[in-house]
Amino acid sequence: MTRQPHQPPEQHHEVPLPVELPLDEYTSTADVDLKTQIVRFGVTGGLSAIVDFGSLLILRYFGLPFEVAKAISFIFGTTTAYMINRRWTFKAQHSNKRFAAVVGLYGLTFVLQVGISALIFYSLEGRWNELIVTTIAFVIAQGIATIINFIVQRVVIFRIH
Repeated sequence: MTRQPHQPPEQHHEVPLPVELPLDEYTSTADVDLKTQIVRFGVTGGLSAIVDFGSLLILRYFGLPFEVAKAISFIFGTTTAYMINRRWTFKAQHSNKRFAAVVGLYGLTFVLQVGISALIFYSLEGRWNELIVTTIAFVIAQGIATIINFIVQRVVIFRIH
């Protein structure tokens, strides 16, 4: 009797799904108190700001004009914020209406952020080095957009079903 070498079972290669935070289908925004939402929004905002500001610095390093770099970094940062806030901060299921509302809100805050950032950047340019001017412009514009985003998301967007 001849022995066949051990053959492993045929393996199927599947594309892994992205990791998502668990979400109880019965939880809603109303189940998360205001203090918890503010803390989670702040943590998410901090992480998203790192993505946004880091991207801005990298894109500027590679020579992109300030407005273009800020526009691209804003998209990276707000995409990060939406994905985390929807699942963790506001514990909301996917909704096409909610997504459309978020796109509208982010469109408004995009114009505000890029406009305020550019206005501050160009008004301070030459007074200090570029890193200081970029940081000041970023912090002020980000602060204004963060306040608007939290209020609109909590009061309007994450109440849409």
